[in-house]
Amino acid sequence: MLRILALVATLTVGPVATHSSPFVVFPKSSELISPDGRFAVRNVDAANSTSDFVGTFHALWLYELATGRSRKLCDYMGVAAAAWSDNDFLVVTQYVGKRTSRTLVFSAVNQQDPVMLDSATLIRLLPPDLRPALRENDHVFVEGSRVEQDTLHLSVWGYGRHDPNGFRYRCQYNLREGAVACVTERGSH
Repeated sequence: MLRILALVATLTVGPVATHSSPFVVFPKSSELISPDGRFAVRNVDAANSTSDFVGTFHALWLYELATGRSRKLCDYMGVAAAAWSDNDFLVVTQYVGKRTSRTLVFSAVNQQDPVMLDSATLIRLLPPDLRPALRENDHVFVEGSRVEQDTLHLSVWGYGRHDPNGFRYRCQYNLREGAVACVTERGSH
């Protein structure tokens, strides 16, 4: 858990575009307001029955503050880092256990399904020479940072048997075309 919190702390102090809000870590935080004040993302803990694991499962809900309308965005376990990118896109990185994360992009104004990128999705999209790092390492993290002009900016990194000293890719995912382009950062591999 400490490693995941360290990863989230790295996310919050990393470079962020001028139109993005800082990342907030849920469930530690309970709310994240959009830059224009129209929307709020709130953590809601599920009502548990006596047979459920207590305190493990959470949900993020989007509230339109002027109307009071709300919709459930996603369930998550552990922690989720969320930030607004402009006023219309919410970028959420869910830390799924201690070995992986995935990124989701939600539109605040459209109720379409979110874009979800994880290692399995990226393996299908990346060129063959970049796939072994995602397939053969047991720690792979996909972290979104911002959306600019229909492009999601990602950091994909990890370590394990294939890359004991780690690997790091900087990626751009085109939200309209569903295509990704990645470059290996210097000093990785």
